[in-house]
Amino acid sequence: MVTLPNRRSPHHRGIKRTRKVKILATLGPASRDKETIGKLLRAGADAFRVNMSHGDHDTHRETIANIRAVEKDLMRPVAILCDLQGPKLRVGTFEGGKAFIRHGAHFTLDRDPAPGNGERVFLPHPELFEVLNSGQRLLIDDGKLRLVVIRADSDAILCSAEVGGAISDRKGVNIPDAIVPVPALTDKDRRDLAFAIEHGADWIGLSFVQRPEDVAEARRLMGGHGALMAKIEKPAAVTSLDEIIELSDGIMVARGDLGVELLPEEVPPIQKRIIEKTRGYGKPVVVATQMLESMITSPSPTRAEVSDVANAVYDGADAVMLSAETAAGQWPVEAVTIMDRIATRVESDDTYHERIHIAQTPPDPTMADALSASCATIADTLPIEGIIVFTGSGISARRVARERPSAPMLVLTPSPKTARRMTLLWGAHTVSTKDIGSFEEMIAKGKRMALRHGFGAAGSRLIALAGVPFGVPGSTNLLHVVTLTGNELDTPK
Repeated sequence: MVTLPNRRSPHHRGIKRTRKVKILATLGPASRDKETIGKLLRAGADAFRVNMSHGDHDTHRETIANIRAVEKDLMRPVAILCDLQGPKLRVGTFEGGKAFIRHGAHFTLDRDPAPGNGERVFLPHPELFEVLNSGQRLLIDDGKLRLVVIRADSDAILCSAEVGGAISDRKGVNIPDAIVPVPALTDKDRRDLAFAIEHGADWIGLSFVQRPEDVAEARRLMGGHGALMAKIEKPAAVTSLDEIIELSDGIMVARGDLGVELLPEEVPPIQKRIIEKTRGYGKPVVVATQMLESMITSPSPTRAEVSDVANAVYDGADAVMLSAETAAGQWPVEAVTIMDRIATRVESDDTYHERIHIAQTPPDPTMADALSASCATIADTLPIEGIIVFTGSGISARRVARERPSAPMLVLTPSPKTARRMTLLWGAHTVSTKDIGSFEEMIAKGKRMALRHGFGAAGSRLIALAGVPFGVPGSTNLLHVVTLTGNELDTPK
């Protein structure tokens, strides 16, 4: 549910959500113009994904400029996530553009670039020939065809077609049973990463992460600009989950390729495990892929899709993502509207607060964690309208969000970059404002901004969380409960 801007009143500056989970919408041909971006924000989108797998830099440059123009007009920070394509493995071409592989037949992937047929095809990835062994699987075209390796050498990989079928040019190949010796960043990805950083992307999505080293390499290339979201879509990444989360700023459960390389029944428990672990680290976690897929062509979702979105919200995900539904679908605004309605309804469920706390997040032995946990306890005990978090880097806000408090957060930061980045954080309403220099100024500004952005009225109680000395990262050491008088807007700014 969305509260729209009221230009006549000082209250509710910008767009204020009443739900805590965020919506990340992918932009594309159906949605990247200014008018549609504005409609998506009003309908419930909190952040936008730019998929670097499609389109060129000129198109992406225009899309980013459109987002920033609408952001300014609607007075709400908006995060932009530029999602890198990653090293997609593909077969070569076929005579006539397609072929048919018979069930149980032998099929060879080799290093001959000649067009393939029903018995063989070119595999333009020489690094794969040395790592595959007998019994390992190759999944082609999102798992529609399944080959099992009989024998592999430096020139050919002989397979048996466990599941055959039609195959056409340049279909994708997934290898779930081996760590593929290819870097997570291709030359194209490096160019796209440089472009994204140059144009102020708030988040970088790193695709097909297999090892912690993949994340470390991307971080090095980012040079401290933007935040890194590692996409978990390979079984190898699941086995190194803790190390990958620790090196990342956020995690995306990318269920498309993950669902191809794992058995379908394995994906739901892994999704829950990733959400729980990422939240334990106090970092945002996004659930993505096929959430409302039928809405690419239909104005309403299936009941199974509604349940899928609802389960991600019940699990405590920070954000849920729409892909082709908003990028190329016929009903982009309706897809966001439906997702907003689902999330709002789930969060109004009497059991919601209990369900998101099934996963235990005991505080680390630090002052920041102790105070963050106290915020949640106070909000559950007293009638608290909101938690005001003063932060420069966003770390304090992430620690509070980790506790999933019953009260929403008003995140005040002097950094526009932090304000944008935090729009993917559970329960956070972010505002970029001038820095503070004293305790008195903190309380006055916090109360004034709370009224201005609709966090309570006269008599409402709020929690203020900050660090003294002000402006020093990691110094969270102050918690204060304040009561609004309703006259704060009359005080000097």
